[in-house]
Amino acid sequence: MKIEKVYTKVFYTLIFITLMSFVACSDDDNTLSFSAIPPVAEEASEINFTSFTANWNNVFLASGYELDVATDPNFGSFVQGYESLAVNQLFQDISGLSLNTQYYYRVRAIVNGEVSENSNTISVETNEEFPEDVTLKSATENNFFVGVAVSEARTNIAAYDQLYTTEFSSITAENDMKMASIFTGIDGSGNIIYDWSKIDALIDYAEDNNLNVHGHTLIWHRSIPEALENFTGTDQEFEDLIEQYITDVFTRYQGRINSWDVVNEAIDDDASIQWRNTLFLQRMGDNYVEKCFAFARAADPNVKLFYNDYNMTFDGTKRGKVLDMVDDLLASDLIDGVGYQMHIDYNFPTKEEIQQATDELVAKDVLVHFAELDVKLNAANDLTDLTEERSQAQRQRVREVVEIFNAIPQNKKYAITVWGLKDDDTWLIPENNGRPEWPLLFDESFERKPAYLGFLEGL
Repeated sequence: MKIEKVYTKVFYTLIFITLMSFVACSDDDNTLSFSAIPPVAEEASEINFTSFTANWNNVFLASGYELDVATDPNFGSFVQGYESLAVNQLFQDISGLSLNTQYYYRVRAIVNGEVSENSNTISVETNEEFPEDVTLKSATENNFFVGVAVSEARTNIAAYDQLYTTEFSSITAENDMKMASIFTGIDGSGNIIYDWSKIDALIDYAEDNNLNVHGHTLIWHRSIPEALENFTGTDQEFEDLIEQYITDVFTRYQGRINSWDVVNEAIDDDASIQWRNTLFLQRMGDNYVEKCFAFARAADPNVKLFYNDYNMTFDGTKRGKVLDMVDDLLASDLIDGVGYQMHIDYNFPTKEEIQQATDELVAKDVLVHFAELDVKLNAANDLTDLTEERSQAQRQRVREVVEIFNAIPQNKKYAITVWGLKDDDTWLIPENNGRPEWPLLFDESFERKPAYLGFLEGL
């Protein structure tokens, strides 16, 4: 019996010593508590193109964990949002990453408010390429429209048609729906003469391929028919023609065009001036924008009405004038959305400026359209050929834009529309007087560029 008691005593002594190795004495209340033991980080799972799942083992009495994810093994550069991330489970999905990139993660346990030392480090490399069946259209399905500027003529070219219909869920006519393309004259009775051929063909094309149509644009100072430029009637007769034009367009395409840029670029760039001095301002007065929106609303109350303008991402003064105008239109229920033209550079404006501009628009009760997206790479004319470094900078910039848009509340997202399909189609080439430029998601051979991957990464 004595021997059994000795063994029993030794056994419990060993247990006590073992337990004491895991406890710490509190200086305040002299109570014992378990120390935080580091977790064991386990191999990543669900490794994808821009994401993976980090895993680790359970720590006794842990109330939670802290997770770090970095792009270097010494954790000198953390992935945004993944430094000391609080987690209350034994895994965490890590998303928003880059393709073909090495990442590292480690974990700490929290026990009785005490944070453990770091776990071991796990390295994981994201996959190199998106599968061929992933497209912009499939990646944004049920989230928002991804659009592209098109021309009616190109819909009849097989290579364009293939990408228009597989990559995009919405189309916008770059020029074919502007007033000068439709309004071709005034007859002897004062009625407008129309050419509906290109717009009819585009609408048919969209319906045949289940594509949304965003109309662009009813009123723009750079697309005025000669018959209006030379119109000698009274101002009221001029205004009646504008009302007739808007009404006729909306009536003809009722239920077939879901949204329109009613007025484009009406705000002056001069901080001291509200309205750009256009023919419409001169003939219809300072409230011509409101009148045009009212004509459109009366013609078809189911169409979503947008105002569209440029420099909204960095010119706070101009943006303020636009948003004040939006408030006035909202007060009369005359506007549904605003298009921020995303004609930006790979290094300007900053991501923070774009975010601030977006936040200000999201604060309004309107839909948000990142319209006319292209990313210039050669604004400084320092390239004669596209470099890999500049291509990757464009990829990062597109990713930032998409990330910002994708974070908008779901009920305020409308679309991101890319302003052209491939680099040699861009409007920027003639604007640049021949300076080379590569601002779009596809190259001259209809191949996906790194910028295309940046779009997907931003989701």
